[in-house]
Amino acid sequence: MTDTNNSAAEQLFDKALDIAERHLEAAMKEGGSLSAYVAVAMIEVAVNQAVDETSHEDVVDMLRDLANQIEQDGEDDEE
Repeated sequence: MTDTNNSAAEQLFDKALDIAERHLEAAMKEGGSLSAYVAVAMIEVAVNQAVDETSHEDVVDMLRDLANQIEQDGEDDEE
């Protein structure tokens, strides 16, 4: 049953990523030459809102997981 729950959670997260990506792309396009700043600003806004919805600890854990994924992707690219 755990695999089913993980699979459902992954599918929901993938759908959330699709939605977020669409909105980020639109915001970056609107930002024009500020697009890199817009992307970083959206991270900050998202983190702040996530803390409001959950807790500091949950968000920090998620950000650590994300940082680990980024580092792993970088290491994989180097190989």
